[in-house]
Amino acid sequence: MLKCGIVGGTGYTGVELLRLLARHPHVDISLVTSRGEAGRPVAELFPNLRGYLDLHFEAPHPARLADCDLVFFATPNGTAMKEVPALLDAGVKVVDLAADFRLKDPAVWEAWYGMPHACPELLGEAVYGLPELNRDAIAEARLVANPGCYPTATTLGLLPLLKEKLIDLDRIVADAKSGVSGAGRKAAVGSLLAEAGESFKAYAVPGHRHWPEISQILSGFTGKPVGLDFVPHLLPMIRGIHVTLYGYLTSDCDTLQAIYEEFYRDEPFVDVLPAGAHPETRSCKGANFCRIAVHRPRNGGTVIVLSVIDNLVKGAAGQAVQNMNLMAGFDEAAGLDVVALTP
Repeated sequence: MLKCGIVGGTGYTGVELLRLLARHPHVDISLVTSRGEAGRPVAELFPNLRGYLDLHFEAPHPARLADCDLVFFATPNGTAMKEVPALLDAGVKVVDLAADFRLKDPAVWEAWYGMPHACPELLGEAVYGLPELNRDAIAEARLVANPGCYPTATTLGLLPLLKEKLIDLDRIVADAKSGVSGAGRKAAVGSLLAEAGESFKAYAVPGHRHWPEISQILSGFTGKPVGLDFVPHLLPMIRGIHVTLYGYLTSDCDTLQAIYEEFYRDEPFVDVLPAGAHPETRSCKGANFCRIAVHRPRNGGTVIVLSVIDNLVKGAAGQAVQNMNLMAGFDEAAGLDVVALTP
């Protein structure tokens, strides 16, 4: 059994990790940390785990964490980078669900996250944890940077087009929408029901922290700079991300559906829907899937890709478990055989 620890187990991604790992056939959850809830039964804070998890939250302790085989960080940005070096030195593998190791340039990190990086020497080693792109490297990694939710849906939607060099790299538009849980489990006016309910708005139009992450991955994949306009929106729902992607074809192509089906043919968690389909966020609710549909309206020069995920699962905790499975040599789908919830 793989001994796992979770640092920061009181947020939405933390409880999703616990939900998935509690039924994982090869994992023993050794500890769950929280300074504010230390001593409290985990199932008291999260009653959905009653009968599945008999643990109490613990204050973080380096020796306890160093006794794990793998540690997940489900913490705010800037926390993991202070603690990861000691864990790696102790032989512990790490999956960070925050952004601490996603960006390769420490100057870019500081510009977008407002703090100097605590261990820039590890940025080159950290593997970006998108299995559909970096599966082999993840399997050999000791430090994995779990992707953001928007970057996951956006990147998976674009990869087949970029591989076949079908669209203008200078004009890519990502129109992205997320449920309120994407803002985290904290008291904030904008996340209150009376504020977010029955409303719909864009935010961070001048620049969102996920923009440099997406740009880095797409540019790395193509080997060229990518011009991406990314606009996120807040939806009045709890879970789900829907990204509508617009690309401009550089040559005529009448095989878009076949290209997507072939690219993702062997991927266990990417579902290319039949031609003409319109994926719904609820089709992924609670499950580790990205569902994609590709359209070319009126056989014109624009290709439109619809990509949906659950931001807390494939966009966070589910993908983290998928990465853990690869790092540990387990079946990639272990613990992730979950059917989405409807309604």
